[in-house]
Amino acid sequence: MKPFKPHKLPLEQLDWTSFVQHIGGANRAVAKFDGLLQSIPNTKILLSPLLKKEAVLSSKIEGTQATLEEVLAFEANPKKKTEKYEDIQEIINYRKAMNMAIEKLETLPLSSRLIKEIQKVILQGARGKGKKPGHFRTGLVFLGKKGFGIEGATYIPPEPQEIKKYFSEFEKYIHFNEKDFLVQLAIIHAQFEIIHPFWDGNGRTGRILMPLFLYYKKVLHLPMFYLSEYFELHRDEYYEKLQNISKNNDWKSWINFFLIATEKQSIKNIEKVQEILKLYNDLKEKIINIPTPKNAIKVLDFLFSMPIFDSRNFMEETEIKENPSFRIIKHLLDKNIISDDKKIRNKTYFFDNLIKIIM
Repeated sequence: MKPFKPHKLPLEQLDWTSFVQHIGGANRAVAKFDGLLQSIPNTKILLSPLLKKEAVLSSKIEGTQATLEEVLAFEANPKKKTEKYEDIQEIINYRKAMNMAIEKLETLPLSSRLIKEIQKVILQGARGKGKKPGHFRTGLVFLGKKGFGIEGATYIPPEPQEIKKYFSEFEKYIHFNEKDFLVQLAIIHAQFEIIHPFWDGNGRTGRILMPLFLYYKKVLHLPMFYLSEYFELHRDEYYEKLQNISKNNDWKSWINFFLIATEKQSIKNIEKVQEILKLYNDLKEKIINIPTPKNAIKVLDFLFSMPIFDSRNFMEETEIKENPSFRIIKHLLDKNIISDDKKIRNKTYFFDNLIKIIM
């Protein structure tokens, strides 16, 4: 098997009629999701659990084993030892990279410079830290089952000396106005994985690019477009459709797979966001009765940003003093708004209703 030479973008002779069946449904679902996002107050707080879940699932596709609950528990107590520290670090880095990219997009275009910065943050202090984060690879790589060597490779990305040329074309295509932005995104995601520009972190970087692209093209008002749950549930098909591009020049099957994933996952994400919003509004009415009611919204926002926590987290994040903090936590326990781990000291608390929604 020889290193693959990616197809030139924009793709020629693309059969757009074969996508008509799915383009409409995918675009309607994304538009509905975007409309819902615009109606939500405190989007960053309310939807932070969904970004955490996306980080877990995108990293899981690459082989990490840490669960969302384990990540939330680690964030509540980072000093507590865990066998999954490296997995959790990769997941936290994913979220950091996403937030960094959103901030940088205010002053930078969606470009190779920003993409390199995203990949650098993803690998920061994690397993890939020795693989020249933030730089294109300088050697040949191959994809396939571990232990089989290059002879058993299922795909060999382009040779390293070709990366700059292919990535330059890729970058130009990002700024090209295709007939449909979702079809364009399908092509962008696949082409990035085909070029495989970095030694490590390509999959996660490529999935972070998806919401950034739609935000950059003003398809979304907020860069929140998460498909990793669908890709993880259909992992074999996800990789099969991507591989069929290089094996059989089959862009049609990949693009249709991507459009179906977009529609189905957008509908699911809409349901999740609606559940979170309902929980927030319901709790807003109940939480007004806590001790020191002036802190009600502060406490409410804290619960949604940190659904697993201890008393130290609570006091630091809400800036409520010790005695009123313990009275508020006791009130939340008595009203079954939160639960605890039944320890006598150093209790951990759980906002179970939110955890159930995002799991």
